Amino acid sequence: MEKMNHAFEKVKMLVGMDVEDEESEAAATGENNSSFAFMDDFNRQCTLSTKQRLYGFAICLSAGLFCTLLSMLVFFNPIKFGITFTFGNLLSLGSTAFLIGPKRQVTMMLDPVRIYATALYLASIIIALFCALYVHNKLLTLIAIILEFGALIWYSLSYIPFARTMVSKVMVACFDTEF
Repeated sequence: MEKMNHAFEKVKMLVGMDVEDEESEAAATGENNSSFAFMDDFNRQCTLSTKQRLYGFAICLSAGLFCTLLSMLVFFNPIKFGITFTFGNLLSLGSTAFLIGPKRQVTMMLDPVRIYATALYLASIIIALFCALYVHNKLLTLIAIILEFGALIWYSLSYIPFARTMVSKVMVACFDTEF
């Protein structure tokens, strides 16, 4: 259990979350874990200037859009399409971490308002990659890509106030069979 707590603290530090006062308690008792100190040092040294953040954002977003557009060239090969489309989505999603930081990115993704949209989006990315890389079934990959695209739209709408409610009402109105 101690190893799990230690690993969880490392993950917290990696995404920029504050670790509870266990480090100060460990220092007071004379315990000094070199890997824990390394992660703390690493997080302090990885600060970016505003210009560097903008460059990182622009490069990641451009690479993500390029991969997404490149995926259209291999549209009729669902396996290659799924890999490039998903990689483009991951790069685009990661680009915002340069602007707001990884801690705030994860905090916003895990916000109660969008936790389900985030879970659906990340699960659809994993399913698309699994179908493309391991299953090698074109039909399943195509279905996973459609699911991923829908999850991307739903996840993106979660950042716009009342957008998901509005889209839900429009979809119900469009597909209502009662006349």
